[in-house]
Amino acid sequence: MELTLDILKNLIKSVQMTDDHEIGCDECFAELHEFAEMELAGKSPAEAKPLVKDHLDKCGNCREEYQALLEALRSIEKES
Repeated sequence: MELTLDILKNLIKSVQMTDDHEIGCDECFAELHEFAEMELAGKSPAEAKPLVKDHLDKCGNCREEYQALLEALRSIEKES
């Protein structure tokens, strides 16, 4: 893969968006169920777990996992 100007710009943008208090994918994944349960209960998971919210805003893979979990939990609630 060739390092193009667009790739370099995206890398620089990603570095600039990092924060000293970020969590990684493993930490985020470990808290997804609590984050989803709070949302379903009408609470504010973003306020209770701002680092998870920040990670989900930045990481497409974790965001997809979260959306899948949320949909699964919603369908379980409907069946109950």
